[in-house]
Amino acid sequence: MLDLKGKTAIVTGGGQGIGRAITLRLAEEGCKVAIFDLKPEAAEETAKEANALAGEAKVYSVDVSDQAAVNDAVKQAESDLGPTWLLVNNAGWDKPANFLDTDKDLWDKIIAINLNGPLNTHKAVLPGMVERKGGRVVNIASDAARVGTSTEAVYSACKGGMISFTKSVARELARSGVLLNTVCPGPTNTPMMQSVLGEGEQAQKWKDAMVRGIPLRRMGEPEDYAGLVAFLASSDAGYITGQAISVSGGMNMV
Repeated sequence: MLDLKGKTAIVTGGGQGIGRAITLRLAEEGCKVAIFDLKPEAAEETAKEANALAGEAKVYSVDVSDQAAVNDAVKQAESDLGPTWLLVNNAGWDKPANFLDTDKDLWDKIIAINLNGPLNTHKAVLPGMVERKGGRVVNIASDAARVGTSTEAVYSACKGGMISFTKSVARELARSGVLLNTVCPGPTNTPMMQSVLGEGEQAQKWKDAMVRGIPLRRMGEPEDYAGLVAFLASSDAGYITGQAISVSGGMNMV
């Protein structure tokens, strides 16, 4: 067990996919988890599972791209569960298309969720961490940020921006005892991936092609990332900050 029992975590997009796995792992470690999610049914089911473990979970319906809504949700979560020790920015969205086939409305939505959303949560949570002289942030980016991905130009740019932002703020806050790191998943079996691939023979061909590019010859599963997030939140990772760690079956080796 890690030393996380009784500590409060906020996990955006914590109701399904990678966020769900992170929520459940943190609950196993005894954390109190605030699930920020816009899909209440999935989030409530995840909270129910988490509450059957060693921790506690509550659901907050919040659009991370809305700064005022984020501020209100953070205040309510901290009133309910206590001061935030860990912030996990996991919420994300994309609609793959070749860049020249996209328009500004799509760019704005991708940027609002994948870049502005985490900026909003950092702004709401970090002052308290600095005041308390301690805390952890784990930002879920993507190996798309490190290698580039066709049909995901703006999404990749947002995730690359998150890596750079995390490094910069990690330098600014290091002496305050606040550590920030980024986890970069590769292709993963999640609802978002399923919505991208679709169904049928062509979808399976795309999936097979992705797997051929991964040395471990399989897609990632949400549980592949949850343990690393819990580790980075613990005192065992007390000398790690500003890092971007790929978890992609060897697809990207740095």
